[in-house]
Amino acid sequence: MPGAVLDAGTGSAYSRILGVGAYRPSRVVPNSEVVDAIDSSDEWIQQRSGIRSRRWATPEETIEMMSVAASRDALAQAGLDVRQVDCVVVATVSHMLNLPSAATAIAHQLGTDQAAAFDVSAACAGFCHGVALASDMVRAGSARHVLVIGVERLSDMTDPTDRGTAFIFADGAGAVVVGPSDTPAIGPVVWGSDGEQYDLIRQKDDWRDVVAAGSSAYPFMTMQGAAVFRWASFAMAKTAQQALDRAGVSVDDLDLFVPHQANMRITDAMARAMKLPDHVRIARDIAEQGNTSAASVPMALERMIAEGEAKSGDLALLVAFGAGLAYAAQVVVVP
Repeated sequence: MPGAVLDAGTGSAYSRILGVGAYRPSRVVPNSEVVDAIDSSDEWIQQRSGIRSRRWATPEETIEMMSVAASRDALAQAGLDVRQVDCVVVATVSHMLNLPSAATAIAHQLGTDQAAAFDVSAACAGFCHGVALASDMVRAGSARHVLVIGVERLSDMTDPTDRGTAFIFADGAGAVVVGPSDTPAIGPVVWGSDGEQYDLIRQKDDWRDVVAAGSSAYPFMTMQGAAVFRWASFAMAKTAQQALDRAGVSVDDLDLFVPHQANMRITDAMARAMKLPDHVRIARDIAEQGNTSAASVPMALERMIAEGEAKSGDLALLVAFGAGLAYAAQVVVVP
């Protein structure tokens, strides 16, 4: 007898971002507060990174608290209740528990105990990975509405005396709701990793080595900044172009360029390499926010919307890259 035929289910023909939200910690930290510990100056930091200030979370501004606040804004913009969310995807590397996932706690605090919930660990590229997963879930039919959150408390992981990282990293959360669409509004993802560069950005020590040494010190992040700059400035321009090609659009069709807010010089180098036209507005959230890893792309997009630089229907290119080295890019329509 022939075997039973499974019903694979169907989803939406297309997907889109329905709402965007962000949470910025209350503590503003200007360059003047970090320069003494790294024997630096405000001028040096701005020339090297474009950063004038950053946001660091207070003890009360936890991963969960910031995520919930950003998510509520995104849900409100999308006109949805949290009970309509089928899956919560949280991109982070600074949730300090190996288990359980931050996503399950965030889903509960938002008011749902039925949504699937899991974390994604792809560092600064994590949010774009999450958007790709959410889009595929909506189109495949495994979820109708997916909440994607990028959130970090990198101030917990940064050595304040490390001249290569102390002035760069910051905290915050950004969120989007991905749902069905009648027209194409999230382009195909271009993603990958370059594991040969695995050690360029990493936690300094393996926890097993920390325990074996009897140390009580937290293993901070380290970064080979010059090597990351060389890699990202040129490799990511190629990835960005591939994302445009796969979406069937050109740089002339773009309204917005929203790269991971790693370094203003990297952003400028990418824009030059891509030959972005003058009309394309470029996210520069790093100047006041710092580098928030997985949270940087949604936070930058939210700021552009809030300040009127982005409007509904605009075409935006999202590009992110980070530790691993992992990367991802896609073209999306602004909600």
